[in-house]
Amino acid sequence: MESNSPLKLNRRQFLLRSAVTAGGIISTNFLLKSQVFAQAPAIITSEKMRPGIPYGVACGDITNDNIIIWSRSDRPARMLVEYSTSESFRRVQRVLGSYALKDNDFTARLNLNNLPPGQQIFYRVIFQDLDYKNIYSVPVTGTFRTPPNSGRDIFFIWGGDTAGQGWGINPDFGGMKIYETMRQLNPDFFIHSGDNIYADGPIQSEVTLDDGTIWKNITTEEKSKVAETLTEFRGNYKYNLLDENVKKFNAEVPILAQWDDHEVINNWYPGEILPNDDERYQVKDVNLLAERARQAFL
Repeated sequence: MESNSPLKLNRRQFLLRSAVTAGGIISTNFLLKSQVFAQAPAIITSEKMRPGIPYGVACGDITNDNIIIWSRSDRPARMLVEYSTSESFRRVQRVLGSYALKDNDFTARLNLNNLPPGQQIFYRVIFQDLDYKNIYSVPVTGTFRTPPNSGRDIFFIWGGDTAGQGWGINPDFGGMKIYETMRQLNPDFFIHSGDNIYADGPIQSEVTLDDGTIWKNITTEEKSKVAETLTEFRGNYKYNLLDENVKKFNAEVPILAQWDDHEVINNWYPGEILPNDDERYQVKDVNLLAERARQAFL
């Protein structure tokens, strides 16, 4: 087949069509209780054909009857959200969300509104493949409480400075255990009061402690240097989401996120130009760094 043929298939399309024509079809039933999916069971040839949700789900910016749901696919897909006041998802409502595309790093957000007050809401995020509409990700679930109209105290927690000063995710320590401690308090929401990342603080694989023991961090390419590119700023947020404590917390506690200085660089200010002798940075224009940092943050 010539390379300019309109019928040329990529590897993924070829494998899927081969499986369909050969009769190797597996119909999933994980969403058959939802009428919208029961009408068109998904066709799956392997787990690799499904969109993945590697960083879980999160919600935030909660108000009296409104909240933002966030997630990230591992490929181009469309977000779908189902929610209910029942953990078994009886009387479920479904909302079509935005498209997760390369330009937004395959992230998607959905504004759930007109929510009932004083209720525990259960939700699940599903991503629909853009090439094959009958292929869906495995759902990832989350929950939150809407504020009451009256009659109940609000309990919230606050904190900041995640993965700062070179202290990252140490599996031997149990990861970022403070997030599990906070989750168990069952707060209504969490105020992250800045320094959601340390874009100027690389994570080393090992740190020698005062007593001579070794602290071992998970490391990634983007967290091994200061963040300058959009990819590196995004990589700082992805790093935090490698921690299972953080992902479990995000799925159960709405977040009100501020930012401070380390989302860009320590004590930065608009118009700042970094000194030439700061060899960590090839990009000296802090306004440009801040622009990329803001895009990654949002």
